Amino acid sequence: MKNEEDGKLHFYICNCFTTDNVFLEDYKLHVRFVSEQQFRLDYQALLRGLGCVTERQFEDVLNEISQEVDRRRRFSVTSAERAAVIRAMYQPLHPHVYHLQESYLTPKFKQIVGYCRSSDASERGLLDLLEEEAAPRVCRFPVFEKSFCEELVEELEHFEQSPAPKGRPNTMNHYGILLNELGFDEGFFTPLREQYLQPITSLLYPDCGGRCLDSHKAFVVKYDMNEDLDLSYHYDNAEVTLNVSLGKDFTEGNLYFGDMRQVPLSETECTEVEHRVTEGLLHRGQHMHGALPISSGQRWNLIIWMRASQERNKLCPMCNRKPTLAEGEGFADGFTKHCDALLNVSCVLT
Repeated sequence: MKNEEDGKLHFYICNCFTTDNVFLEDYKLHVRFVSEQQFRLDYQALLRGLGCVTERQFEDVLNEISQEVDRRRRFSVTSAERAAVIRAMYQPLHPHVYHLQESYLTPKFKQIVGYCRSSDASERGLLDLLEEEAAPRVCRFPVFEKSFCEELVEELEHFEQSPAPKGRPNTMNHYGILLNELGFDEGFFTPLREQYLQPITSLLYPDCGGRCLDSHKAFVVKYDMNEDLDLSYHYDNAEVTLNVSLGKDFTEGNLYFGDMRQVPLSETECTEVEHRVTEGLLHRGQHMHGALPISSGQRWNLIIWMRASQERNKLCPMCNRKPTLAEGEGFADGFTKHCDALLNVSCVLT
């Protein structure tokens, strides 16, 4: 783990990780669970209206929540254990894809980043280089060359077919891969975030931590006709999210965006946004969104949740409270205990 004595950040999780935002798939509902009494008071009437009418059905919900809470409590330990087993037993198909190379990036993406690094860069100038979507402050740009996307998907399929242990990305995606456990963080996603994405987010999202991104969570999700087809309306545990379509052949399955999470759904009009292979959609993490069902084929998406401890240390985006911290592995959930002086250093864009 990183520590503060050598000037590096030590990252934590918020204790709400074990209690809040538990997704009940059968009812398309996120819930908070502290105790059975609290849960019955808060949700029993709501669940009854959604079809959970018998005591047996309610007990099934409690059992589902219990299993998920137990998984979360053990997550840091089991994730570290999985990563160690993967390192010991898994032989990559394409070892080179674990280390970021400029040849993987499209010329357009490199042009955009080059502009953002220039001394006269501005938000307006950057937006002229990007494809803005109808959804507010959602931007699109080509990220990876198609040949790289194909090799990355081949690597992910190779891992998926191996006997190595696998952890699911979150409660909403049952088919996917946590890329830190597979060994992508240090050589790929950390330099991608620091050297290429932060210059862009600094101009586009300074109001929600875009200048001060200091950690991330990267994972892939898979949509298949026999597996997950879509993704319910939600917001991300992130300040800024990049969602890249890697392939393969698929139809439909566009994203849709509503408003920020503070706006009630009843007051929201959603906007559909097309997903195109090799291209990324960049948006604020608290911007409510979902994925419509694919109608054929298979789609792999790379998701990078980028986090700014300066923002989330004030208010946890998942429980809306001042975070109470617990130990975590690696980047954990992006919370820190560092002092103001270190905060100021972390916000300098180099």
